[in-house]
Amino acid sequence: MNELLTDEVYEGVDFVINPIIADFEDCIFKSCLFAKANLSKLTFINCTFENCDLSAVKLTQTALQECEFIDCKMLGIAFEACSDFLFQINCQSCILNFSSFYKLDLTLSQFYQCQFKEADFTEANLSTVFLSECDLAGATFEKTNLQKTDFSSALNYTLNPDKNKIAGAVFSKEGIAGLLSSYKIKIV
Repeated sequence: MNELLTDEVYEGVDFVINPIIADFEDCIFKSCLFAKANLSKLTFINCTFENCDLSAVKLTQTALQECEFIDCKMLGIAFEACSDFLFQINCQSCILNFSSFYKLDLTLSQFYQCQFKEADFTEANLSTVFLSECDLAGATFEKTNLQKTDFSSALNYTLNPDKNKIAGAVFSKEGIAGLLSSYKIKIV
């Protein structure tokens, strides 16, 4: 059992040089470096990460419960390795390019002004998720549950309605091309 640290603020800490061997609740991480760090089997409950670099972190059986990420660089993260128990992340102005959410339940998560270029949402559950002003260029949606997902302000997505569940999803008129691209038709 790891030591539980609560109500702490960490600013400018390099967790690559100083590996973590504790669990965190109600903690704030500001301008910290986690890139390529091993955070496996750790628990983060109600924690906030601001302006942190978490690119390529290892999250095998890591619990992310009610965690908020603001202005974070989160490239190439395999989120599907996380513990799925109460998994919830809320991201604002984050770069999540090349990350994978394969088979992950994201129904409790929200995303605002994030980049998901080349992200993988294959077989994920995004039902009821709001993708506010998110850039989804090159993101993969296959066998993805997108029922009641709000794409109304999302950008650059392409998805095949025949290969995904989209009942009740919300799309803007400008985004219709992204729904029809798999049919190889022209929209004028």
